[in-house]
Amino acid sequence: MWLYLVVLMGLYYLLHWYRERQVVSHLRDKFVFITGCDSGFGNLLARQLDLRGLRVLAACLTEQGAEQLRNQMSDRLQTVILDVTKTESIAEATEWVKEDVGDRGLWGLVNNAGILLPAAPNEWQTKDDFSKILNVNLIGLIEVTLSFPPLIRKTRGRVLNVSSPARRVSLFGGGYCISK
Repeated sequence: MWLYLVVLMGLYYLLHWYRERQVVSHLRDKFVFITGCDSGFGNLLARQLDLRGLRVLAACLTEQGAEQLRNQMSDRLQTVILDVTKTESIAEATEWVKEDVGDRGLWGLVNNAGILLPAAPNEWQTKDDFSKILNVNLIGLIEVTLSFPPLIRKTRGRVLNVSSPARRVSLFGGGYCISK
């Protein structure tokens, strides 16, 4: 019995050691597109990936957020203005990414854009309050994801949809819980 346990633990640590040793090569040639980079997790992720050498294409909602991010990071990081609730804005950002990455493809798409407010008890909210959150957190995510498959397939890349622990707890009500 103890021998089986020791062997099982040994295999676990061997697998863990092997997975930790794997390294992604040629990071300077890989492009990652991140939505919602004005502040918060998207901003932090864009900074971290830029510091690691990846080519970051950061989508910000405001020009102020884009300029602030651009001024603080290297030339590898580029910004674009993107409102995920507007189809025209998504189409323009998609074309910008296609021109920028060319035949190299997109190694990663991080859907991070999202909003929490308005958050209040359901009785205090209107249908438009729910729609506002769902359009950003759910419909915008779907539309952005559907615009990039050809670029992601070129590199066998990945799509990462950022969620939130608050999705599991409906403290106030509203559209946030159902959108995440």
